[in-house]
Amino acid sequence: MTYPECPRCQSTSVVKSGIVNDRQRFKCKRCKYSFTVNKLGKQIDSYYVIKALQLYLEGISYREIERLLGVSHVSVMNWVRKYRIKAPTQQDYRPTYKVLNHAELSTFFSQPHNLQGAGMIVTEVGDKYMLIKWERFKD
Repeated sequence: MTYPECPRCQSTSVVKSGIVNDRQRFKCKRCKYSFTVNKLGKQIDSYYVIKALQLYLEGISYREIERLLGVSHVSVMNWVRKYRIKAPTQQDYRPTYKVLNHAELSTFFSQPHNLQGAGMIVTEVGDKYMLIKWERFKD
């Protein structure tokens, strides 16, 4: 039987150490750390992780990312911490966004006044497109 690796020191010399809440406990012989095996829960597709981090970097709030992608804002916060993502400080601009389908996006780009002024980025979000545009604050 193969035993899991210690999450603290990555040692493979562990022994069984009882059962808690129907889960096997283990104890590391090297660092004396007690732990349970990782439970196999549902895992979120990496597509959504990458999109959430991209949106966070664009200045979209955790709650708005939750509404757009359908993943918990707490998950997004955990991913930001896990991957050590630092959002740049925003001082003189703010992003605004629209979620459009293909026809709406084509219509948007066919109008010349929409292409002037601020920078913008278009990213795919599921079967729709998100247009993020930066506008400078007017003092």
